[in-house]
Amino acid sequence: MKDETTGQEDAVQDAEACAEALESLDRISLDDVAFDDSSVDVQDEPEIEAQPDDQDTGDVEPAEDEADHEDTESEADDQPGSDTSEETILLDNLPAEDSLTRELPGLGSAPAVDETIAMGDIPLPSVPSAREAEVRHRKMSPKRRNLMVAGVVAVALVAGGAGYAAWNGYRQEQAAVVAANAHTMMSVQIGVHAAGLDCSTGSKIPVQVSGQDSDGSSVSETLYVDEHGRGIKLLPGDYTFSIAASPIAADGTIYTVPTTKAQVTVKNDGQDLRAQATFKLKVPSADTVTDDQIDAAAKYAEEGGASSAAAAKILQQAAITRRDAAANAVSASEAQSARDADARHKATDLYQLDIPVEWYGKVATWQNGSTLCIYLGDDANTPIVTLVAVRDGETFTPDAGDTVLGTVSLGNGYTVYASGPVYPYVIPQTINGRTQNPVSTYPMDTAIELVELTTGNRYTYSQIKNDLVGKDGKADAATKLETDYLAQILMPSVKAQD
Repeated sequence: MKDETTGQEDAVQDAEACAEALESLDRISLDDVAFDDSSVDVQDEPEIEAQPDDQDTGDVEPAEDEADHEDTESEADDQPGSDTSEETILLDNLPAEDSLTRELPGLGSAPAVDETIAMGDIPLPSVPSAREAEVRHRKMSPKRRNLMVAGVVAVALVAGGAGYAAWNGYRQEQAAVVAANAHTMMSVQIGVHAAGLDCSTGSKIPVQVSGQDSDGSSVSETLYVDEHGRGIKLLPGDYTFSIAASPIAADGTIYTVPTTKAQVTVKNDGQDLRAQATFKLKVPSADTVTDDQIDAAAKYAEEGGASSAAAAKILQQAAITRRDAAANAVSASEAQSARDADARHKATDLYQLDIPVEWYGKVATWQNGSTLCIYLGDDANTPIVTLVAVRDGETFTPDAGDTVLGTVSLGNGYTVYASGPVYPYVIPQTINGRTQNPVSTYPMDTAIELVELTTGNRYTYSQIKNDLVGKDGKADAATKLETDYLAQILMPSVKAQD
């Protein structure tokens, strides 16, 4: 009996120590927490009314009885009741031989946990009914309920703190990614069009880049792209692109550098900027390329556009050779043109003229005083046009079968008359049997050439024969064709002699 009393006193002391610790937690954490006990039925309040805290020392003695009462209630709660249908009993339907409890010698029918399962005298749990849960809630002191709620709140705060920490960590991770990208070089592609350029054999295109990166640092540098516009790497930022100089193709081609500029924003790796930055490099006439253009292209080729300085020198020499060859060809052509012009230039004692370029090499001339005849090839008997200077006021009469095709006033008292056969009319007539021997008079090749020379190849022989003039003869239409053409290519060159 003494041992039992001592155990009960120890239990009371432990309970008081726990109560003091919980009361301390209540003062710290629940000052601002309010709880609503309005759900407690008024008719049950006498059963759950708490004892006043200011009881004297004499009131403490019934603590043992109260403890015994609570133990009795606890045992009663663990036993199945007969006054409610909501009560649930575990293992109610098991047969006796399968029960987890058995009688122990000397202890009657007290429940015991099967030693094959339990590690100690742990009673089997039972699920309280709704009525039992309500009764327990009513018997629970407000302080105990507050402490339980405080525990729930503390758990929620801990869980919320963990969630916030996870979200904050995610945000910091994303910020770190953004910061890392801001300091990562991004590859971008621009658009370039340079006919015949292959950067694997020629030099790359130098692109001048200026602007400001994401760190706020100013950027001014030259980067190089291939014929597809690839090769630029930059930190994120805002930049201006322009072409610094021409690349040099393997054959020495130098390109015209466009003056356009493009404003771009670099955001991510692999960005396609062709819609915002596209440059067209045209190929000029090789003879017009200057030494300055070649030197600039060679400079950038040596600084990074070519695989090596030696390769840049080879490309530079190719550009010089190509330019010089083109310039020499142009010079030769100009010299030939001058010789041809001199050969085409004809003069009499009163006027001068130039044989049309279209006729040059196909006609020859003879002259006598102020009369100049232009005839077909070496056949002096097939004149195309004859020019005669006549004093103003005098009458001019062309030869038989010829028609006046144009006139020019020299301004020195003379007028030049141009006359000759109307071949767009004559040729179809002879070919269609209007002469005794049309083929021998005008062989087909000769007939076609005469029509071409007198109409400037504006119409084919078939068109002249079948559509414009016809075999029945339309002299006025044929004459107009020839006079219009001579008025364009020959008569403007006729001028008074110096």
